[in-house]
Amino acid sequence: MALPINVNDLIHQRKVERTRIEYKENWNPEPIIHTITAFANDFDNMGGGYILIGAAEENGRPRLPLEGLDPDSIDDIQLDLLNKCNFIEPRCIPVIEPYNIDGKDILVLWVPGGEDRPYKCPEKVYTQKGGEKSSKAYYIRKGARTLKANAREERELIAMARDIPFDDRINYHADITDMKPALLADYLHTVGSDLYDNALNRSVEAVATDMQLVRGPSEYRKPVNVGLMFFSEHPEQYFSFAQIEVVDKPDPTGIGMTEKTFKGPLDRQLRDALAYIRNYIIKEYVTKVPDSELAIRAFNWPYQAVEEALSNAVYHKSYQIHEPITVTVTPEKMEILSLPGPDRSITDEHLADRVLVSRRYRNRRIGEFLKELEIVEGRNTGVPLILSSMQNNGSALPSFETDEDRSYFLTVLPIHPFFLKQDNSSSPEKQPSHIPSRRNRGEIRVLIIDALTLQGNLSTNELANALGYKKITDTLREVVSEMLISGELTYLYPDKPKSRNQKICLVKK
Repeated sequence: MALPINVNDLIHQRKVERTRIEYKENWNPEPIIHTITAFANDFDNMGGGYILIGAAEENGRPRLPLEGLDPDSIDDIQLDLLNKCNFIEPRCIPVIEPYNIDGKDILVLWVPGGEDRPYKCPEKVYTQKGGEKSSKAYYIRKGARTLKANAREERELIAMARDIPFDDRINYHADITDMKPALLADYLHTVGSDLYDNALNRSVEAVATDMQLVRGPSEYRKPVNVGLMFFSEHPEQYFSFAQIEVVDKPDPTGIGMTEKTFKGPLDRQLRDALAYIRNYIIKEYVTKVPDSELAIRAFNWPYQAVEEALSNAVYHKSYQIHEPITVTVTPEKMEILSLPGPDRSITDEHLADRVLVSRRYRNRRIGEFLKELEIVEGRNTGVPLILSSMQNNGSALPSFETDEDRSYFLTVLPIHPFFLKQDNSSSPEKQPSHIPSRRNRGEIRVLIIDALTLQGNLSTNELANALGYKKITDTLREVVSEMLISGELTYLYPDKPKSRNQKICLVKK
């Protein structure tokens, strides 16, 4: 068995936050058992964590090259670890996987957030028999440290008992086979997990079990909700309105309004919605500076701000509330609405100051998958990225709104002032560069990739229509030819370039 992540990425903290990783140079039972307990308690609903035995820490990162473990000690360490885990109450056994990294043997322990929390363990874990007689305590993570819970934290932890986040709960109305093997394999391939090697040759239940997507007794195994959200073709069958709706409303009366609905696995609908917004909503303004070769360039909304805001909505939405995530575009602003609002640890003052530091996550597993897919950033970094991208674009700062009951969360991104001014001017020099005739070759390349990603293989005429042209232009034909030569694109039928059924395909790298 392997882990459903890329271990090299884990070692170097590329996707998993530092707070969820613990490095240990050698097998040292007491601090490791304390950390296993803390990860299982998952005090902040972050999704547990990982312990790397055989990797020393230096300034918060692994010391390279890795020290590794004596290969002859691996089996003894695993046996002793299993015995010491019996001291944890209730019993908690992590997923234990040996890895050889650059010729060095290490043990990786994966400790998901436990469904039987709170957990406690001995304060003193003796190497000799009798360690179970030590007094027991609750342990939690604070930042990148494992600490004994104080009286207040202990009460809060006990109050969280059986409060399993919705995305990590068993779904008794679905079957394991509702998760599709191709989607599981595609995810494992994308993140670079060793589980991918045999994913298509094993049963869905076996692969999903290794990914902690299945629970229950052997005679009644069922999928957990997050497995259906990411690995079933139609999550909306189990979670009503688990979808994103984009409404482009150019006029308050609704004249000319368009609506697009994006469904499917959460990562797919998010990517598709973002691709649609980038291709059809986001526009660029370019104007020359008088008496200068310079030009002023700005977007109506910077893509990175939209990406972060919409990704955060998918991450933090409650899928128990049967309402979609809605993106509403008007001539003055873009609004991204999701339900419910933030927890009360984020005050009205925090919202007004645009400082949104969530103390506890609503969906611990959704965030885990989105981070592995590199769709969302690490903990509490989304809002700063939104702010910086709006500022860099010259836009007004966004606002974040909710009500007293915290029933909704609304992100408002003001349109860039240039696009407000342009509405009152018919000057052709101030038209946005999204108009097909004004696109440069680099923009066309990006739009070609987006169109093929979103719609699949297209003929040249279909591609031209997807980019907003009435027919294929010389510039578009030249860009396609360049991308075919560079290997970015290929023909569906390479041996028959003039076939009437010919399609242009995106080469996935």
